[in-house]
Amino acid sequence: MSPDTIARWQFGITTVYHFLFVPLTIALSVLTAVLQSLWNKTGNDAYLRLTKFFGRLFLINFAMGVVTGIVQEFQFGMNWSEYSRFVGDIFGAPLALEALIAFFLESTFIGMWIFGWDRLSKKVHLVVIWLAAAGTFISSIFIIAANAWMQNPTGAVYNAANGRAELDSLLAVILNPVFLTQWPHTIAASFVTAGAFIAGVAAYLLIKKNKEGAKDADLEAYRKGVKLGAWVLIVAGVCTIVTGDLLGKQMVTHQPAKMAAAENIQDPQEAGQTGFQIIPGVEVFPGLVNWLYGSEKVPSIPEIRDNFTAKGYQIWDGTAFVDPDNALQTAFASELAAIKADIDPIPSVGANFWSFRLMIGIGCLAMLGGILLLAVTRGKKIPKPSALWTAVCVALPLLPLLANTFGWIFTEMGRQPYIVNGVMPTLQGLSPINVVPVASVWFSLIVYTLVYGILAVIEVGLLLKYIKMGLPDETAVSVKDEAEPLSFAY
Repeated sequence: MSPDTIARWQFGITTVYHFLFVPLTIALSVLTAVLQSLWNKTGNDAYLRLTKFFGRLFLINFAMGVVTGIVQEFQFGMNWSEYSRFVGDIFGAPLALEALIAFFLESTFIGMWIFGWDRLSKKVHLVVIWLAAAGTFISSIFIIAANAWMQNPTGAVYNAANGRAELDSLLAVILNPVFLTQWPHTIAASFVTAGAFIAGVAAYLLIKKNKEGAKDADLEAYRKGVKLGAWVLIVAGVCTIVTGDLLGKQMVTHQPAKMAAAENIQDPQEAGQTGFQIIPGVEVFPGLVNWLYGSEKVPSIPEIRDNFTAKGYQIWDGTAFVDPDNALQTAFASELAAIKADIDPIPSVGANFWSFRLMIGIGCLAMLGGILLLAVTRGKKIPKPSALWTAVCVALPLLPLLANTFGWIFTEMGRQPYIVNGVMPTLQGLSPINVVPVASVWFSLIVYTLVYGILAVIEVGLLLKYIKMGLPDETAVSVKDEAEPLSFAY
């Protein structure tokens, strides 16, 4: 394998693994806060027990996300040092803000939440978990802003004197039109993930504990968990579809090659009028692609290649290719002209075509699972234990994780051959081979894969252990009366 291929494999493996934990952490922090708020408001101990139960699972997931996320930072400086040198002024800004503001906010208040159950008043303790949840949201804003900048590099200029891109406007980075659709899409998908997790786990325990003759209070608590998770899953799923549609329309303009590959549009005469393809080359629903993207006509793969060969860029306004209005892309149009003969502007059609469909199909399947759980648990009904229901409850939390994975594969592989869309080819972002030899990348790739495999076993083992334990006893938690003074002991 070439050095850039190995480095991309390493970054892809570690990123996909890390992103298994991120959506669940973001949304589960909020839903844990919601459960605690319901307990504060109603005084119903079922919500307190659900808070403690899912809060513990949230903490396990949060810890694993922190550990795996640190590796991402190192790779920018090690395997992708040329990329870091070129865009460090811009890309580093949101990453620094994420660490200085969001990470410290969420880690500090998560610590206070863990150790404050019998030390803080109910109201203060509730505020603490909401602040921790706010930290995860702020973190997602900065991280998605950084990624959206790679898809559409706004708010930056090129300094020819030092050969680097420089931040021109942080506001432009935050108001990037790609970010304004990508962030809500990611957040909605996060709530799909957390909703499916809560619904699947609660349904499994509801069915299992009912067979074992559990108390009515336990069954009622699990039923509340099923309903909360399923409704969150369904509503968030609808939001994911809506925001995904808006993001797709953005991609037609800013990354037409990604959408042409995703829809496998090969015939220039049919671009924008092609039927939806379930498998490559087999069209169904004539004109569906044109309807999906509205007034945006998706250009064909041959059109994009021809335009790139002639001009060196691929910005699409819905009807024709236009000159880039972006400072970095304008500056690099001439730079790309020198190497464009060695670049294929079309990303892998197979990878984008299938990841796009698997993302959508698996996500919709998870929504159907939520609807099914609501139907079979309505009223006081509880399904009888069976291998089928066990499979449904186990599969439901896994489906959004798979959909998220395919979504990120589509997002990142669809940007190829660029590491910064329209500006920096991926190959040029690699660390010099004399500084980071191929053998070093191979070694770190193998080590990371093995370590992550061990961490996966630990994560799953811990989750299963505490899921099998079920809800804590009703008397397991004490919270100080809010009239008592707050005291610290050293």
